[in-house]
Amino acid sequence: MSWVGEKFEVEVGPVAHGGHFVARHEGRVLFVRHALPGERVIASVYEDNGGSFCRADAVEILVPSPDRVEPPCPFSGPGMCGGCDFQHVSWDAQRQLKAQVVREQLSRLAKIERDAVVEALPGGPLEWRTRIRMAVDADGRPGFRGTRSHDVIPVDHCVISRPGMVEAVADRRWRAQELTITQDGDGNRHVGEVRGRHTVRRAGTGTAVETAAQRKWRISADGFWQVHPAAADTFASVVGEWAAAGPGQRAWDLYGGAGLFASVLARQVGDTGSVLVVESFAGAVEDGRRNLRRLSQIDWVVGKVERLVTRPLPVEDPHVVVLDPPRKGAGKVVVAEVARRRPQRVVYVACDPAALARDLAEFTVQGYRLAELRAFDAFPMTHHMECIALLVPGTG
Repeated sequence: MSWVGEKFEVEVGPVAHGGHFVARHEGRVLFVRHALPGERVIASVYEDNGGSFCRADAVEILVPSPDRVEPPCPFSGPGMCGGCDFQHVSWDAQRQLKAQVVREQLSRLAKIERDAVVEALPGGPLEWRTRIRMAVDADGRPGFRGTRSHDVIPVDHCVISRPGMVEAVADRRWRAQELTITQDGDGNRHVGEVRGRHTVRRAGTGTAVETAAQRKWRISADGFWQVHPAAADTFASVVGEWAAAGPGQRAWDLYGGAGLFASVLARQVGDTGSVLVVESFAGAVEDGRRNLRRLSQIDWVVGKVERLVTRPLPVEDPHVVVLDPPRKGAGKVVVAEVARRRPQRVVYVACDPAALARDLAEFTVQGYRLAELRAFDAFPMTHHMECIALLVPGTG
């Protein structure tokens, strides 16, 4: 029998990957949102597909955790906006919870026992997000979707977004399916309407200006760029430090986007070296070619990494590889092909610790070991984080 709509008094256990916490009732696991370890809560089940677990919200807090705070956003909580998992958690405790997730995923999926610290980025936990995508409800009101739901929760502001971004679109009705809002590094705001497969520009030039890795970037306002204003420069610095490519060496930047990391690698290898960028989104490659057109040592290839690495490439094997795959990770095929070419260093940038752990397990099989690991709170108030790992040949 389904438990949807049922309420249970439970004691909340540890954090789990995905922004929820583990509780148990009558032999089944409840993944409870809006809770904290050690709390006693009333959990209301909102999803039950049978099997050993179901999903619930903490709708009443009977015994609160000392790490619990009042959510700064009125749209946060059970049945409300699904964008922020940790509004009810103090900022320090958020990073501690994320660090626990990293350690647990590495231990469980990669059999790697490694301490982890999730580092804060400058600027605090609010008003950091520079790119947002909003859904539009049947009445034309913009908002965000609920947790694991297609329902749109209309909002008139967002405490984690740059001030004015949501307000710029909340006071009118829209006929679009979704809206994209970007506030770039120069403070310019770009609004687009998504209708089917097309984005219609309604405000701004459509070209965002950002600064990172010691250069100005002009990229599509709807294209990929880190949403935290300090993230791109921070990650480029760590990647550069760990890649440590030398003059004349060869580097690969896989899932290279608009070439943020390629720009760092190109500076390291110099005019006598080479950098191969592989990226599946042609628009990002177009942005990259335009921004890095003076760096002739960079070669661009448009295509899926998992297909291209299994084919003979018109370049020699690399000394250094940078991997920045999507949330699902690089996967066994890509890891095996990278390892087969025996680069001296692999720098892996990951937005999902579970995917990172799975790929690290495969790198271990292929004769590489985790040498360094850093994690960053690039998405405060959510369960998301960014990890950067350095892999080198060897064991242990």
